[in-house]
Amino acid sequence: MESREAVDRQVKFGTARLAPAPYHPTGWVLMVDGAAQSYVDLADPTYLHIPYIEWFGRVLDLHWPAGEPVSAIQVGGGGFTIARYLAATRPGSPQTVYELDGPLVDLVRSHLDLDSIADLQVRVEDGEAGIERTPDATADVVVMDATRAGFVAVHLAAVEFLREIARVLRPGGLYLGNMWCEPDMTLALRAVAALTEVFPHVALLAKAGLLLGKSAGNVALVASDRELPHQALTTGPEAAGNRVFCLSAGQLAEFRGVAPPLTADHPAEAVTPVTRWTR
Repeated sequence: MESREAVDRQVKFGTARLAPAPYHPTGWVLMVDGAAQSYVDLADPTYLHIPYIEWFGRVLDLHWPAGEPVSAIQVGGGGFTIARYLAATRPGSPQTVYELDGPLVDLVRSHLDLDSIADLQVRVEDGEAGIERTPDATADVVVMDATRAGFVAVHLAAVEFLREIARVLRPGGLYLGNMWCEPDMTLALRAVAALTEVFPHVALLAKAGLLLGKSAGNVALVASDRELPHQALTTGPEAAGNRVFCLSAGQLAEFRGVAPPLTADHPAEAVTPVTRWTR
């Protein structure tokens, strides 16, 4: 994209703005109704910028040997930052991304070189239905990062759907989920409880302010049927730069308590929208 002018467009779930990132001449920030969706660096797909996306990248780097291709399914595309990262760091990785917002996909395709991402299949449809149609044990990683009109799609973190994800994952596979929550962390605690109903190894990554109940923020939810590299996740350069803490489900329970799991019969009562950016 040669022009560095911001682009505004009406999309399915609000008004999207694609704005040039300050200090990075090839970086772009994608927002919908003022809520940040993605950061994309067209020259360097390994520069992730947004903290929870950096945490995702760190987990992916540690879970498999460097450069090893993985089969990935993602629900929620945004600017397709993780798809770009996997294509760059693990060439030959087949990826399917479900993004329900067709006009948003068109915006990213026309301005952020979406079609250049190797081995990527984009499906403009509901990711929940897409996962349910996916055959057993066909994916190495499933990434859940879906918002609708600024709200996290928490029904995708319920036990029933997590069982579908576990069915789709191969042995040793990895679940990554993003969630925005308030300082009381009730939503995150319920999401972790749901994950522990399905996966033997569960971890949560977050900044200190959220863990101490002082501020809202994103958490990265991580789960697998094999052990997770907790110590390495909190000692890498990305971790130090963003002051991330990684807690197992047991450590989180000791530190912040427990909550009942998210289920179809006991969903989240209220979900706070993601914080909007202000100028």
